[in-house]
Amino acid sequence: MKVSELGEFVYNEAGKVIAGQEEALEQILVCLLARGHVLLEGVPGIAKTLAVRTIAFVLGCDSKRVQFTPDLMPSDITGTYVFDSKTASFHLRKGPIFTNLLLADEINRTPPKTQSALLQAMEERCVSIDGTDHSLEGIFFVAATQNPIEYEGTYPLPEAQLDRFLMKVVIGYPDAGSELEVLRRSHAGFDPHDLSTAKLTSLPSPEAVSAAWAEVQAVKVDEEVMRYAAALARATREAYQVILGASPRASIALLRCSKALAALRGREYVTPDDIKALALPIMRHRVILSPESAIEGVRADEVISGVVASIPVPR
Repeated sequence: MKVSELGEFVYNEAGKVIAGQEEALEQILVCLLARGHVLLEGVPGIAKTLAVRTIAFVLGCDSKRVQFTPDLMPSDITGTYVFDSKTASFHLRKGPIFTNLLLADEINRTPPKTQSALLQAMEERCVSIDGTDHSLEGIFFVAATQNPIEYEGTYPLPEAQLDRFLMKVVIGYPDAGSELEVLRRSHAGFDPHDLSTAKLTSLPSPEAVSAAWAEVQAVKVDEEVMRYAAALARATREAYQVILGASPRASIALLRCSKALAALRGREYVTPDDIKALALPIMRHRVILSPESAIEGVRADEVISGVVASIPVPR
């Protein structure tokens, strides 16, 4: 199955459950195909969690959900060794991190100590428990959610944690037509807690995703397009509104994700439009505004949009 066919299958099946969030679904799938992790931000009730659960179901991935709370401990995520009195030995009781798709719900409701339990796994795809390393082989994808308007009882994600996310996808309200479709489906008996009511078709295994990685890697990128991606990242560092711009890791993220987006759209090459389409979700969480700009109400998205508008597009 080609990447474009895989994308079409996911969009069609997810469309039975999710209405009006096509761009967000595409960006989540791009992040998965680029072998990264995604941070979903939006107000409650707009299907952030449902979108992740649906994609996992459709792709045939093993998935686990962790509700992040203030009293959550790192071992609750990674697992721990427990003593078996029958065998007089210790054995590993694996935590929910040992899965294909980990849904970290409301990740900013747990202290940084527990958030850091994900750092090694997200970067190195490996978990250290009591000095022993355990590999996370195959597909490992973290999709985290957070609420942008509620700050009481939350812990802002440190820059090191934010940088582990390849993309930050902001999900807004659906349009009027899509919201009406949500009501129709609810009236017809769809239960978002039971995906079987939507009669979804799922792949027999997630091997199609693994096969898609090779096709994404083979997508061609012209030298001028690479220069364009690097120029966008550099320009954010020179913007007067910021104290910290996008790092070279952001340039790499632009390249990786643009290749995945091109493959999803049925092309074997990257265009500047692919880079422009992904500039916001890839760089918005990597740009830190100066205190003066923050007080004036400047948003990172505005700075990045200004940068994109100011850099000449290669022909």
